[in-house]
Amino acid sequence: MKNTLKLAVAGIVITACSFTASAQKIAHVNLDSLISLMPESKAAQQSVQNYAKQLEEQVKAMQAELQTKYAEFQEKSKDLAEVVRASKEKELNDLNTRIQEFQQQAQTDYQKKTAELSKPVYEKAKRAIDAVAKENGYRYALDTSNGMVLYSEPADDIIALVIKKLGITNPVAPTSPVAPGPKK
Repeated sequence: MKNTLKLAVAGIVITACSFTASAQKIAHVNLDSLISLMPESKAAQQSVQNYAKQLEEQVKAMQAELQTKYAEFQEKSKDLAEVVRASKEKELNDLNTRIQEFQQQAQTDYQKKTAELSKPVYEKAKRAIDAVAKENGYRYALDTSNGMVLYSEPADDIIALVIKKLGITNPVAPTSPVAPGPKK
């Protein structure tokens, strides 16, 4: 009985040691740098900028209309009957409220448009990272762009492999911030 128990414990220890002995490969990539190198990202950014410009022009037009109507009201308000003056003030207040509501809706629409256009870019980058990690035997790939990796070996940075996988030519040198090792 004692021998069986000793053999079982020894088997468990040997199995546990063999699992810990096989080191797991971990890669890292600066996702923000990778995304900025992708042509799809540049096209998405341009589309978002164009959309924002359209929204901004609409707000400016609405504000110009308000300013014009307010200037007219200032000039003529002394000569208007009280009922007409109150009606014009209400009209100006309503226009101002519509402008504010439009600005809020425009901000929401801008955020939705940004998310809508960036999602396919991030998905493509993720698929490429997944493929490179699998091809090179990495168990995990960490994103260093968010600053959560405290230390990493430069040799485990797979951004060059992912850039190659995506077919990006002549990339501007990607910057993968790598935290320095511990001080001795």
